Amino acid sequence: MIGIAPLRIRFFTLTDRTPTGLVAAPTDLHAVDPYIAEELVRGRIALAGRILETGGVSPFTVDMPTPEFEEALHAFGWLRHVRASKSEEASVRARILVSDWMAGHGRRIVGAAWKSEIVAERLIAWLSHSPVILQTADAGFYRRFLKSLGFHVRYLSLIAKHAPDGETRLKTRIALAMASISLPNRPSRIARHGMKLDKELERQILPDGGHISRNPRIMLDLLLDLLPLRQSYINLGHDVPPGLVPAIDRMFPAIRFFRHQDGDLALFNGSTATLANELASVLRYDETSGRPSRTLPDIGYQRLSVGDTSILVDTGIPSRLELSKGTHCGCLSFEFSSGRSRFIVNSGYPAFAAPAFQRASRSTAAHSTITINDTSSSRISRSSLFGPIMYPGVTDVTATRETDVKGSDILTASHDGYLKSFGYIHQRQIELNADGSKIKGRDLVQAQHDDPKRLSVSDEVVCRFHIHPSVELVSLDEESVMMRATDGTSWVLVAPGHVLSIADDVFMAHASGVRPSQQIEISCMVTGSVDIRWLIERRV
Repeated sequence: MIGIAPLRIRFFTLTDRTPTGLVAAPTDLHAVDPYIAEELVRGRIALAGRILETGGVSPFTVDMPTPEFEEALHAFGWLRHVRASKSEEASVRARILVSDWMAGHGRRIVGAAWKSEIVAERLIAWLSHSPVILQTADAGFYRRFLKSLGFHVRYLSLIAKHAPDGETRLKTRIALAMASISLPNRPSRIARHGMKLDKELERQILPDGGHISRNPRIMLDLLLDLLPLRQSYINLGHDVPPGLVPAIDRMFPAIRFFRHQDGDLALFNGSTATLANELASVLRYDETSGRPSRTLPDIGYQRLSVGDTSILVDTGIPSRLELSKGTHCGCLSFEFSSGRSRFIVNSGYPAFAAPAFQRASRSTAAHSTITINDTSSSRISRSSLFGPIMYPGVTDVTATRETDVKGSDILTASHDGYLKSFGYIHQRQIELNADGSKIKGRDLVQAQHDDPKRLSVSDEVVCRFHIHPSVELVSLDEESVMMRATDGTSWVLVAPGHVLSIADDVFMAHASGVRPSQQIEISCMVTGSVDIRWLIERRV
């Protein structure tokens, strides 16, 4: 393992490779808020759901409110808000903070500031917002800034192939490709960085357009960087890496696949709140213009959609161990939206909440599916050495689609996540009728063994439907509950022969943080098999 001292020695021998200038500043498509820049001038920094009062001192010298705040501060993505404010005072304050960072952290390769994903994000932010940082800057600051950019490039070039797999490694390659055309470089070096980016895109963006993490939100985050990069290649007259455009074109239909009727993305496998204007800014570049497909076979999702009714179902196997730190135990969970409202959702990932909430959000109970004995279908490690990786209880998932004579779209899927622990297979069937007004569901939990001792044990099965916090629930009787959206659109959930109970819940993927919500539960005991049938019907 490479230690800190060898890294520092190697870098200090390369200080003569300082860029001679800046060629271009790539566009930033992220949402902006000039109010954040105004607060920055007043010494208040709002990041990652927290506010830090600096009291006039450098924020890099005080205790951080949370680790997430610290990482966001060191990533410098907040510079986009300064650029949007167009305030000279905010620009001066931003330059002071960049100078403070270079003085305190520019050569100390330790801590959150030098985590590979933070370095990549900071390099992209400094390049994209260099006009703001350098506005009215003196020659001395300009030289130090260029020197630090060169240092970032050399550091990322050294660690890129060792960066954590998944989004971090791909973002590292994006940052290096962006730097290769934003700073003066030989054509051969630009081509080399483009080739390495191509290889990572081919490996991580699968044929169906999904990312290997299976997280819809990561696809949006990647496009927010890839689209400006593509445009920068074109604007500067460089050859676009041959794999870049096809990768982007594959991703657009996939991200539309996960888009609900209200414009937000589905909450699977670490996905959290999506800013509508960020998604809109990305989709503006979509030239594929096709309807979302019915399935994403490579990452394992199904979509049933008619008119303004959409159902999204997770039918995939959890990501491999090295990619599983953000994976959720939500196999066969589904989300349902109608009109401009989401009705049934998963709880979503709370990006800035306490670790206990983040861990709970990954459990099967936080998803709209069934649990057995309140146990997750896969196990999340508590190891301090390897982190919260997932050991897959789910190893086999089957999924079939058919259309019946009446035109109904029928999905039948099963998983083995409870087979080893309890001896059961969970099969779920969801049927959407031809006009999108009726959803029939069936959850069959069936024993796959003949052990008399095990069959004599009574296990509890709970089928949960997590309700979006904007939806009101009205109990009609023991077997039926009305779900009413703010625009008056109503659907009724019925489970003949079962008692529907309404319980308190939390929605963890709201932009303002964790919010109270409700869930509908069907609970029953099983010793050999149980067949839970339910119906969701539009109320006219």
